[in-house]
Amino acid sequence: MTAAVLAVDGGNSKTDIVLVAPDGQLLAHVRGPGSSPHKLGADGCFTLLSQLVDQARSDAGISTDAGAMVAEVAAIYLAGADLPREIVGLEQRLGEFGWAPKAYVENDTFALLRTGTDSSDAVAVVCGAGINCVGVRADGRQVRFPALGRTSGDWGGGWQLGEEALWAAARDEDGRGAPTVLTARVAAWFGLQSAAAVGEAMHFDELETERLVELAPLVLQASVEGDLVARGVVEHLVEEIALLAVAALRRLDLVDRPADVVLGGGVIASGDPVLLPGIRATLAAAVPLAVLRVVDGPPVLGAALAGLDLLGASPAAYDALRATPLTR
Repeated sequence: MTAAVLAVDGGNSKTDIVLVAPDGQLLAHVRGPGSSPHKLGADGCFTLLSQLVDQARSDAGISTDAGAMVAEVAAIYLAGADLPREIVGLEQRLGEFGWAPKAYVENDTFALLRTGTDSSDAVAVVCGAGINCVGVRADGRQVRFPALGRTSGDWGGGWQLGEEALWAAARDEDGRGAPTVLTARVAAWFGLQSAAAVGEAMHFDELETERLVELAPLVLQASVEGDLVARGVVEHLVEEIALLAVAALRRLDLVDRPADVVLGGGVIASGDPVLLPGIRATLAAAVPLAVLRVVDGPPVLGAALAGLDLLGASPAAYDALRATPLTR
């Protein structure tokens, strides 16, 4: 037995793998740690994916013998698969495993897009640990962003919110910046006496800078409480998310026609009362025909749906898959 689809959503913090039958029924769902090749490298990424795929195929009763196919299609969506040459290299590694006769790698924001809409005129913005945007048009055109951070013009995501929190706390502490509740909260979060001590610990690698993402909820909470510094950070994020969506719609010539704007990721899913209303209002003013859709399902669902797309699955198979209670 083989599955119809092997679907992977490999993010920065976690990896979801599902195996789906031809009728859309779930055969297995395995979750593991983050598998982004930016963090693990291509070797580390596929070492982890191989372990998780073996677990999933065992759970589904699919042979783990060498040479045995896992599925008809392997749809692998990864955070960090941003540039064309990165995708080429990752697909070369994917080909070494022989999981399916049809197999490809794509950026995980496309999985979010497919999770949130069936429309072929749509863009998606993900705001989790980082931020990214992709878009598609019915005529086959696509748009994407390099998503390399500030070097490619990006601002936003949980890590950036955390960096802003520490920056603002340090400036409040030494007199250069406005007062903010973040000053005490940032230091307390890491169990240190001051924001300066946090910065020093990160300078000497006593604290990993990746832990800045842990401060994102502090920024959102302080904003809700009315802290002006935190509110300014959240308003900046509203602007950046809207800018990405509008820029993608412009590049696809979708500004003056109905198109879906899909939003997802951990920061979006936080339910912050300032963030979503702000995005909604900004988009309504800039692209009034756009339809905002906030994803309430896991991106691995989109990866699996994309796999069914390649197989020309029946409507009943899509309905069955969408009805499956997958964990976010």
